[in-house]
Amino acid sequence: MESFCSSGGGSSDSALNFAFAFNDVNFSDRILRIEILPDSPVCKPDPDDTLSCWARTRKRRRNDNLNTDVTMQREEQILNCTMPDMEDGYVNQGEEIVAMIEETPSVLEMTTNQVDDEVTQPNETSSSMDCSPVQVKTIHISSPILAAKSPFFYKLFSNGMNKSVQRHVTIQIHASEEAALMDLLNFMYSNSLPRTTPPDLLDVLMAADKFEVASCMRYCSRLLRNLPMTCESALLYLDLPSTISMGDTVQPLTDAAKKFLATRFKDLSKFQEEVLNLPLAGITAVLSSDNLQVASEDAVYDFVLKWARTHYSKLEERREILSTHLLRFIRFPCMSCRKLKKVLGCNDFDTEIASKVVLDALFFKAEAPYRQRSLMAEEANTSSRRFVERAYKYRPVKVIEFESPRLQCIVYLDLTQGECAQLFPAGRVYSQAFHLGGQGFFLSAHCNMDQQSSFHCFGLFLGMQEKGSVAFAVDYEFASRTKPSEEFVSKYKGNYTFTGGKAVGYRNLFSVPWSAFMDNDSPYFINGILHLRAELTIKQ
Repeated sequence: MESFCSSGGGSSDSALNFAFAFNDVNFSDRILRIEILPDSPVCKPDPDDTLSCWARTRKRRRNDNLNTDVTMQREEQILNCTMPDMEDGYVNQGEEIVAMIEETPSVLEMTTNQVDDEVTQPNETSSSMDCSPVQVKTIHISSPILAAKSPFFYKLFSNGMNKSVQRHVTIQIHASEEAALMDLLNFMYSNSLPRTTPPDLLDVLMAADKFEVASCMRYCSRLLRNLPMTCESALLYLDLPSTISMGDTVQPLTDAAKKFLATRFKDLSKFQEEVLNLPLAGITAVLSSDNLQVASEDAVYDFVLKWARTHYSKLEERREILSTHLLRFIRFPCMSCRKLKKVLGCNDFDTEIASKVVLDALFFKAEAPYRQRSLMAEEANTSSRRFVERAYKYRPVKVIEFESPRLQCIVYLDLTQGECAQLFPAGRVYSQAFHLGGQGFFLSAHCNMDQQSSFHCFGLFLGMQEKGSVAFAVDYEFASRTKPSEEFVSKYKGNYTFTGGKAVGYRNLFSVPWSAFMDNDSPYFINGILHLRAELTIKQ
């Protein structure tokens, strides 16, 4: 038995084809007796062969307690509970086979309870199934073939079986599982499936998980992954029971589903209503993406709160779902200080949790750049992405504010050489808003023509957000780190009285053509980063 398992596992599975032996008495040593219990009235399969119908049927099945009762005759009361190391590489962590030995009868009864991620209805029990009429189907099976593919069958055949004489083995399934079980048994002989529509593959995938056939789970996962992905199918794959979706055999499928949703809804502002209607599995897939196109992390925070309030009207439920599932997808260190202050006063978060995430974010912002890079490197190989900036439409800035002797702030804006290259020939990029004297300001970097329109050049501008009657007289200075000293060097000074909705700056900040600014030997890019600084002072 052990040598057969070794030869039949791993990558050589696909080369072994025993289809000729399936249900053939000449190549079988046992008879599998399948007792088929009728489905409950609410759990009958939908005749429409679509994924949406499969999902509805599966949700109805979740309300039934799925039991598989296995009985076999034996001569000795010997129980071997050790799970062998199967070459097929699968152990179902979500199910436990419980064996019971009766002292007088020579019968070994084994029951496996299919554990799902939703609670079984309390008013339904297995006794109600026992009273239902049962259909019986018998199949000739080869125990070495089934045991080589499945730890479930290996343990079933090896427990108390010390002779090779033919014996009857009985399992119980529901009528809705019959076709999938037959396809699964066929696969264990032939390494192929007769039906490959998405609903059929999902049914077989569930059966393969139940009977611990890892090679079939991999096969179904691969076929599903190669089919055209839709939002409906992606959400369905992510909604599979955790015993399936978190397993190595199906992980590539769930990863592909997450990637599809993250790509499909990467522009959050464009698909806000669609994303707002996604279930929890879908929203987490979208929020986990580094390429999420959003104005700023402040907007991500606002959207997460809106989603939680839409789907969970009760405060306690909302707090629970935010703390256990969603908070880790908000990158608090990338949020503005003004928004972090609002987090502390938000009633949707537990006070201790809110204080912790805000303090962690503020400490990160206060670190020196080299220390920030060190912290990011420490988490590079983990699932945490809290320090990683997304594809923000408005670039993050670091701000230092002073209240005396005059209202003043120093703003730091970093742009990569790649981001600057994308500005050519007439693009612009905006910073996130920062505030001084209660008024919102922003920086914008441009690729534009010089005043004589003779060549392209890099420009930097300062703008005030709100239009209003209040006038702000501001002294401003633009500077950039420059090689070889890599210190900030002043590039332009000016003053302007803002009335709102206006911007002022310099069209050619470095007084060189665009080609010289972007050259590989450019003195303005240090390790591929353009470091800009703007100093604003409100004149009294």
